[in-house]
Formats: sequence, structure tokens, C-alpha cells
Amino acid sequence: MDLRKWAYEDIRQIAQLEKECFSDPWSFSMLADTFMNGNTVTVCATEDGNVLGYGFVVVAGEDADVANVAVSPAQRRKGIARKMLESLVSKAGSLGVKRLYLEVRVSNAAAMALYLKMGFVGRYVRPRYYGDGEDALVMVKELG
Repeated sequence: MDLRKWAYEDIRQIAQLEKECFSDPWSFSMLADTFMNGNTVTVCATEDGNVLGYGFVVVAGEDADVANVAVSPAQRRKGIARKMLESLVSKAGSLGVKRLYLEVRVSNAAAMALYLKMGFVGRYVRPRYYGDGEDALVMVKELG
């Protein structure tokens, strides 16, 4: 498995993974716009030309938001999300980010467990944050 920045050619596979992983997926055009944004840090995990997972962070000065981290359902529980998140944290820190935020569904215990292991701390809940009405837990990691 290799970790690298997204290439424009990856976006079709990333958009397909969005559909597999999320009930309210980002569209191809939303992902393409994100790719073109100069404040976005991206990572994808690939093997034999296939995107296994991806993630991205949007940087705004000393703060940044982990917008998405996703791994193909067939590739989960192999440490891919952790490796991608470590890469994103490192890259954000090298850009001067001091605080990294994320939102996670309150029902997503596996993701919350990973984020806690990675040093994120729950701060507060955003009621009805997701399109289906589910709450989000806002988590933060202090980088320095």
C-alpha cells in the first residue's frame, strides 16, 4: 500500500468510495473543487492503481478541519485510516496548524475509537448535524 496526495485522476474512484461509505456523499464536482482548493491537504491509499481510502483536511490558518477520512468497506480494519490520518496530521502540522477539528457521527464508534487513539478529544455535540438528523460529536486535537 502506498500513501500519496490525490491526483485528479483519482477523483472518480474517490467519488465512488464516497457513495459506498456515506449516506450523504460528496459529489464528483464537490471533490474536484476540493482538489483544486489551495488550502486543502489530501491523502489517498492506493494499491495496484486502486484507491483503497482517502482523506483531506481544509486549512484555515492555525486551525484545520478533517473534512473526510474513508476506507473501502472491503479494506477496513487494516490500519489504513490510521496511516492516512497520521499523514494528514503531520502535513497539517508542517503548515503551522495548531488545532485540528473533525465531526463524527455519534453512532460511529469505530471512528471515534480511532480518533481517541490518535489524540483527539470530544468537545461538544452538534445536534442534527447530518442530513438524516443524526448528531455529530466535534473532536479536536492540539498539535502544538
